[in-house]
Amino acid sequence: MEKSKVYWTDLRCHPGDNLLKKLERVCKAAGIENIDFKDKFVAIKMHFGEPGNMSYIRPNYAKVLGDLVKSLGGKPFLVDCNTLYTGGRTNAIDHIHSAKINGFNETSTGMEIIIGDGLKGRNEVAIEVPSNAYCKAPLIGKEIVEADIFISLNHFKGHEGAGFGGALKNIGMGSGSRDGKKDMHSGSQASVDESKCIGCKKCVTVCAHNAQEFIDNKCHIDLKKCVGCGRCPEVCPTHAIEFINDNANIILNYKIAEYSKAVLLNKPSFHISLLMDVSPFCDCHSENDAAIIPSIGFFASFDPVALDKACADKANAAPIINNSILGDVKEDLPKCNHDYFTTIFPTTNWKACLEHAEKLGLGTQDYELIFVK
Repeated sequence: MEKSKVYWTDLRCHPGDNLLKKLERVCKAAGIENIDFKDKFVAIKMHFGEPGNMSYIRPNYAKVLGDLVKSLGGKPFLVDCNTLYTGGRTNAIDHIHSAKINGFNETSTGMEIIIGDGLKGRNEVAIEVPSNAYCKAPLIGKEIVEADIFISLNHFKGHEGAGFGGALKNIGMGSGSRDGKKDMHSGSQASVDESKCIGCKKCVTVCAHNAQEFIDNKCHIDLKKCVGCGRCPEVCPTHAIEFINDNANIILNYKIAEYSKAVLLNKPSFHISLLMDVSPFCDCHSENDAAIIPSIGFFASFDPVALDKACADKANAAPIINNSILGDVKEDLPKCNHDYFTTIFPTTNWKACLEHAEKLGLGTQDYELIFVK
């Protein structure tokens, strides 16, 4: 397979220029205008950010993409699917309200917001992909399936389950319905080390499935209720909650790749990643920790695998911000081969997603990086 082209630009702006113009230039340089948008419905898949989080992509960038698609004759809309855990985006009403709180509306973006899997997350289509090893019929939000063209607009950042969240995470996990997300997380149920549990019940606040029971002020998890979303280990202050399956995060990444395969099957697509405000955790959190590296720039490609690899390489080559979670654990870098994301989250393996996606024919990790002024 030939090298895939990944185009990028930095965040330097001289008088008369600005970041919005630079984002449009990098998309055009990467070839977005070669797609036939005429009278086509175009799903622009992005993450609106959990209320309280401040590192999500600003609506101004979404408007650049929407205006460009409209200028090429397309009918763009912004889309995301509902979440599996508690928060501001578990159903379409709260999800749209949360998006508006974070500044996404018709005026700021020039587009309508549509929740891909409907009011309660049940509006889904099973897409059969016989070549998939783990998910033979991924459950994808119906409005995403019905779109003629798919564009991913990604905030590249760390992720406690996948290692990092970029194009494939936004496409695969983000386009899954609520049951689809449950399917992807199904290998990662949690267990509790009672000797570490302090009975704080923070795990209860993030569980949408009432899986916790407290006996003698110690947490017990009902595996019949646990869907493996991974939120309770994140919030446990004493690290008392862990995954039962040691390979859970690897399998999660395999499934993300397979869901991405279903989303992009027989559909024109294009992908943009913003490597900026690189927080260690997903934008699904209702907070964001300090960025781990300086902001770098905008990246675009027709190949989501190459795009993720290029962003990961650029991120891992960047200087560390000392007053960050990465700065706190940077002494562990050598044993993680100077991989920032594995250093922060040692149980993850982001490379597994890229390797599996490559096997599925979604793209290649072999890329050519082209700078756009």
